[in-house]
Amino acid sequence: MFILCYFVEGKATIPKKRKRYAMSFLQSDNRKKVIFLGTPQVAALALKIILQYEHFLKVILVVSQPPARSSRNGSETPSPVHTLALERGIPVFTPQSAKNPEFLSDLKELKPDLCITAAYGNYLPKEFLDIPIFGTLNIHPSLLPLYRGAAPVQRCIENGDEKTGVSILFSVAAMDAGPILAQEEFSLNDQIKSPELLENLFEKGAKLLVKALPNYFAGLSKPIEQDHTQATKADKIKPEESYLDFSKPASTLHNKVRAFSGWPGTKSIFLLNNDKIEIKIITTKVSQNNLGLKIGDLLFTQNTLSVCCGDDQLLDILELQLPGKKAVSAKDFQNGVKGKLFKLNS
Repeated sequence: MFILCYFVEGKATIPKKRKRYAMSFLQSDNRKKVIFLGTPQVAALALKIILQYEHFLKVILVVSQPPARSSRNGSETPSPVHTLALERGIPVFTPQSAKNPEFLSDLKELKPDLCITAAYGNYLPKEFLDIPIFGTLNIHPSLLPLYRGAAPVQRCIENGDEKTGVSILFSVAAMDAGPILAQEEFSLNDQIKSPELLENLFEKGAKLLVKALPNYFAGLSKPIEQDHTQATKADKIKPEESYLDFSKPASTLHNKVRAFSGWPGTKSIFLLNNDKIEIKIITTKVSQNNLGLKIGDLLFTQNTLSVCCGDDQLLDILELQLPGKKAVSAKDFQNGVKGKLFKLNS
């Protein structure tokens, strides 16, 4: 049983007769009524895990960003969370803004016990936060109060941290500043990239959330206020940050490659037969400079393209991508540029 929805200009509307019938049905169900808000694939992963706990949670509605419209043919592509909800027969709202009065009115009629957010991407006003009985819980991929903001995973990797984690916190007016219901640490190695870490943390976060909910609903657990004096920011990534500066230490560049993997990626300008060419750097590692290279020197070895960086260590490029081409190994790239002049654009 689910509420029949019609999608009109990015918003699902519920016919009044159906809405009244649905409301009557929902009120007779003893499970906690949940509204889930999320957009990308990692949020869909979290939703899929939450849906496994239908014995005490009933997801009555999903809210996601509006479908992406193609500039070529005008077709619309729903978000991964939107798609999963439709597959499971769950109604979906896709408001342009969570401040929309009609959207907020519809949520009030549903009388949710709890709202859960996971990478939703829209600001939630106080009027929204006042609706659910048990508040709104957010899955945030960092050890709060560290890395509040839009890019906690990317900034954590970029800074070379050896551990991170996931926090389940209450949404408040200030960004990522609410009390913490649960938190779990996650150790990092020096090779993991942002897409993999995001998936790991949202999976762990969803499991941590559903584990914490029974005690929370029963009043047996108390959220802990964050130490706001220890808060750090994780600012949104800008495309212009993607360029690599080889005058910096090799480890700094390696961390940046891992952090910006996926989007926006990392790149640098090289000279190929004196023509400038922008190359994406996909996978790297750091090694000692036992070859006597000077800063800015390039050297092809059997499986790498090594660049001597500002700290006299080598950034070994293992995988790279030419404009309009697929990513290739350094060895395959070397075979393609044999006999040509190839160097950094200094």
